[in-house]
Amino acid sequence: MMHFDFEFLLLIFTLATGLLWLADVLLFARLRQQPASSKTKREPLLIEYSKAFFPVLIAVLVLRSFLFEPFRIPSGSMMPTLLVGDFILVNKFTYGLRLPVWQDRITEGNKPKRGDVVVFRYPQDESQDYIKRVIGLPGDHVGYYNHRLTINNEAINTGSDHVYQGLGDLNKMQNAGGCDRIDAKCQVYIEEIDQSKHTVMTNPSSVYGVSGEIFVPEGHYFVMGDNRDHSNDSRVWGFVPEENLVGKAVRIWMHWDWRDNGSGLDLSRVGRKI
Repeated sequence: MMHFDFEFLLLIFTLATGLLWLADVLLFARLRQQPASSKTKREPLLIEYSKAFFPVLIAVLVLRSFLFEPFRIPSGSMMPTLLVGDFILVNKFTYGLRLPVWQDRITEGNKPKRGDVVVFRYPQDESQDYIKRVIGLPGDHVGYYNHRLTINNEAINTGSDHVYQGLGDLNKMQNAGGCDRIDAKCQVYIEEIDQSKHTVMTNPSSVYGVSGEIFVPEGHYFVMGDNRDHSNDSRVWGFVPEENLVGKAVRIWMHWDWRDNGSGLDLSRVGRKI
């Protein structure tokens, strides 16, 4: 299925500028040639712009489609790992290269592992990109009761770490599910899945309460947000098909919370591994 977004527009502009440049080299430049005694006609402005922008556009297209793509975190569903205002880099080749726009796989890559943080096209609206953590692989039996995970009937190791320190910002409360309220007392845990350690957060005052167990079908993945009581994830809308995977989140390259009363620019988060 074609993904009509910035990537589509980038492809169109790259093709347009490249074709104009090529047409100028093969045809228009010859027509502009004059006898030595006369003035040489100046290149049309459109051709000048095409020559200037085409190398930049094709470099951005290749980088964004096949290597790394930047994303912005708009909500608190992955707190405390990722915060509103984090800008992250997503590895596009680790799960196999795909054609831009059409998303057809052209190379085989690695399979996602439990604990990977992945960006994917939301199954119910593929124009939207979501980010969650892989919990269940194809064939897994996943259970979630009383804030605790089991995978294939084995309890996941979880150790208490600290109480999350809220900031009292009303705007952040809405995105974080209330965990940025000073008196929320949301609990941060260290969770270990297949040698992958990461932080998760629960909210004792939450009434979200999605729990149960399920088998993951072949070719699909079960994902959850780290902010377990405030995440719209596989517990609500189901599984992520393998063909919807965009890439693996690897680094935070900038943090800028642009909202009113937000934290602004925070250089302490730059370069953090995800």
